[in-house]
Amino acid sequence: MAVVRVTDADIDLLARLLRAEAEGEGELGMLLVGNVGINRMRADCSDFKGLRTVNDMVYQAHAFEATTKGYFYQRPRESERRLARRVVNGESFWPAKYSLWYFRPPGDCPNTWYNQPHVGRYKLHCFYEPTAEECENVYNTF
Repeated sequence: MAVVRVTDADIDLLARLLRAEAEGEGELGMLLVGNVGINRMRADCSDFKGLRTVNDMVYQAHAFEATTKGYFYQRPRESERRLARRVVNGESFWPAKYSLWYFRPPGDCPNTWYNQPHVGRYKLHCFYEPTAEECENVYNTF
């Protein structure tokens, strides 16, 4: 059962985001990106208030660098659609289970990002989850 409302077009959009942001990090890397996106939609806190649709989340200003690159606009493959459906259906994985931020630094992961603590790294991406004071709701979504 989906944890957010989606259409087939939303699945395609999310699938394109997963590939463009983390294809080089394999299926788990793409699932982690999807977890962060779904968390942003469900948590409704911090910089992510009012995100109600996949489109809102993907195209939020300054949210995902991939949306500015041509590779993002290629047709999604069925393998990425399957991954998108998995995260929409609530599958979540550490270190993105409660994360609202991730990025790929040139070296080590900073201890904080946007004043939120580092919770883990997967391959080249560092993940950050909010404190309960910043966003208690993210911990109530799963």
